[in-house]
Amino acid sequence: QVRLVQSGGGSVQAGGSLRLSCVVFGYAYRRYYMGWFRQAPGKEREGVAAISSDGSPTYADSVKGRFTISQDNYKKILYLQMNSLKPEDTAMYYCAADKAMPPPLVAVGYNYWGQGTQVTVSS
Repeated sequence: QVRLVQSGGGSVQAGGSLRLSCVVFGYAYRRYYMGWFRQAPGKEREGVAAISSDGSPTYADSVKGRFTISQDNYKKILYLQMNSLKPEDTAMYYCAADKAMPPPLVAVGYNYWGQGTQVTVSS
């Protein structure tokens, strides 16, 4: 069965950086579309970044120029490098995967999810 296990996250001051990791078990990583989503209390889950099996990235406008999505295909690990963090980036972050190409930043298109990790940015 497909399993996604996340690590990283934590608390940082505005302007700081964090890197999130997501290890994928149980299937051929290169054949699936992967993404990062986040959800703050009282708000809907929103797409942050996504990457296709050929490495093509898609970013939400709110994080362009600050976040970078990447993958290590050999180790089957997905990363989200977050720089110049802002308080409005505070949320629970989730990695996700799907075996058929979904709209990159639409949560309902992804069938497999990590457990989530908290990112808190203070001002």
